[in-house]
Amino acid sequence: MRRSRGPVEPGSLVDERGLTAVSGDQVAVPDPERLIHLQFRRFAGCPVCNLHLRSVVRRHREVEAAGVREVVVFHSPTEELAPHATDLPFAVVADPARRLYAEFGVERSPRALLSPRAWGPIVRAVLSGARNVVRGREHLPSAGPHGGRLGLPADFLIAPDGRVLAAKYGEHVYDQWSVDELLELVALTDTRTIGRTAEGER
Repeated sequence: MRRSRGPVEPGSLVDERGLTAVSGDQVAVPDPERLIHLQFRRFAGCPVCNLHLRSVVRRHREVEAAGVREVVVFHSPTEELAPHATDLPFAVVADPARRLYAEFGVERSPRALLSPRAWGPIVRAVLSGARNVVRGREHLPSAGPHGGRLGLPADFLIAPDGRVLAAKYGEHVYDQWSVDELLELVALTDTRTIGRTAEGER
């Protein structure tokens, strides 16, 4: 099954908590001053995750200018994740016990890799990742990553008051909001269409 506790939907409230990034910084979720884009990724060094995160890094200034703080969660332990997070300009959080994954209903499925829609991104990610490893820009993932390889991504846009404004549960490894989709959702935060938009994407 994809979800263990049912989906977190637009309108749900997120409890206040402090997360510790692999950098040691404390991250408040929700953030009292900004929107939070909470991303659930897979394992440390996951080539498909890296492919997506590079697109976020390239446009991180746009995301910040829109009033959004990126918080990215992996189901790897800190010591495994830290070398992969050194150059990322946003908070990266280790959740090896998958407590946050369970709380937000983010699960694993064979569809993560078996969906035909995932095959193209997987090939691109592996080829791109291999080039970056050779150039010293990325590290190889563990041969046996903590938590396995069948994790599914998920995205949540959380308001300063803890309300979930939009949510997306990925159906395969590369099924997540693009930066353009994220910024479009942010632009809709003051309208009544955001909940319907997010629901329509799932």
